[in-house]
Amino acid sequence: MRALVLVPVLKQARGADKGSGDLGPVTTRSNESRLEEAMGLARAIDLTIVKGLIVTVNQPRPATLIGSGKIEEIKAELDAQDAGLVIVDHPLTPVQQRNLEKEWNAKVIDRTGLILEIFGRRASTKEGTLQVDLAHLNYQKGRLVRSWTHLERQRGGAGFMGGPGETQIEADRRMLQDRIVRLERELEQVVRTRQLHRAKRRKVPHPIVALVGYTNAGKSTLFNRITGAGVLAEDMLFATLDPTLRRMKLPHGRTVIMSDTVGFISDLPTHLVAAFRATLEEVLEADLILHVRDMSDPDNGAQSGDVLRILSDLGIDEKERESRIIEVWNKVDRLEPEVHDAIAEKAAGRQNVMAVSAITGEGVDALMAEIGQRLSGVVTETTVILPPDKLSLIPWVYENAMVDGREDRDDGSVSFDLRLSEQQASALERKLGILQPVRDEDWDWD
Repeated sequence: MRALVLVPVLKQARGADKGSGDLGPVTTRSNESRLEEAMGLARAIDLTIVKGLIVTVNQPRPATLIGSGKIEEIKAELDAQDAGLVIVDHPLTPVQQRNLEKEWNAKVIDRTGLILEIFGRRASTKEGTLQVDLAHLNYQKGRLVRSWTHLERQRGGAGFMGGPGETQIEADRRMLQDRIVRLERELEQVVRTRQLHRAKRRKVPHPIVALVGYTNAGKSTLFNRITGAGVLAEDMLFATLDPTLRRMKLPHGRTVIMSDTVGFISDLPTHLVAAFRATLEEVLEADLILHVRDMSDPDNGAQSGDVLRILSDLGIDEKERESRIIEVWNKVDRLEPEVHDAIAEKAAGRQNVMAVSAITGEGVDALMAEIGQRLSGVVTETTVILPPDKLSLIPWVYENAMVDGREDRDDGSVSFDLRLSEQQASALERKLGILQPVRDEDWDWD
């Protein structure tokens, strides 16, 4: 379908953008970058973009958002370009959407509707489909503004005494509400299943590393580079939607679970935040969060602010961000050599920042080493002897410790030279009842 993309720029909003908030100074986006992002969203559902327009709105109109003069200009542009769809990169009320469709004789979709359409196409799992359907129904519930005048006042009951029946819109709204309730019940079951999966993962204490970031920051490409998974990774907004988890080993041998989550975006519809909360809670469960940023995008500062705000809404405060988040400055291969060197030097001088290229692999080994160090804590070297009645712990040792040496003894015991973090050492101590360095071969376990 041929579509025209419209980016309204509200005059008062432009003046209010400056300043600072709870997450520090607010970084504003240029109008051109907003238009480029809106056109990218439209291309994500295979629309043919005939033109993109930036429209200044001095005073938002309750009925149409933009003024009548601009409406006439856009109508002429639609006729000239033979376009039947207008995408407005701004929330529209149901009345505004209906009035603009009448004025332009074309279908009108606002930013929320466009993102919902993309998510509907990308969802592939049962959970993702349920979440998108629920969000879409909640969005549509307030937009039943179709013309049902021929059915509006059907009489109910028999004979001449029956009172007026419900309108067609009321019937549609009731049907929508019934479907919403049904989907919410199905989602509750999915949430319980996800909670069971989390409980099982806790029993096998593998740390969880979650990738978050603005959409198209390169999370899936980095995920594939690290884990060898075949997750769809394209230069497209919201190329992947459903979360993917993979188990992998770090360079020192410890097993971790990597989680690739849905990309974030500015002005994420509240319907989606609510519907996808069960999925986003995977981030809350993570021991370490990799915040992937596209350093080749001039607006990466504003995008980072959007991601941090969503994380804050999920309950990850500033203190937690310092201890749980590593910023991954991705796509450095796209930078000019002098900019690349400056970015790499800046990253090297900051804590919790790693400069990488998921495409070329630059910096990925250093990132993996940093993840291993963050998850391992203080590593201690020790020798442990497992007596015959404790040999069932051997798989646990290989899964959770770095084994530098092993000796199978004649008495049936096994000696290990290990490197352990404090957390792992405490866990093994609980399992054995004792853990201390062996200074001679005749350890008295009694």
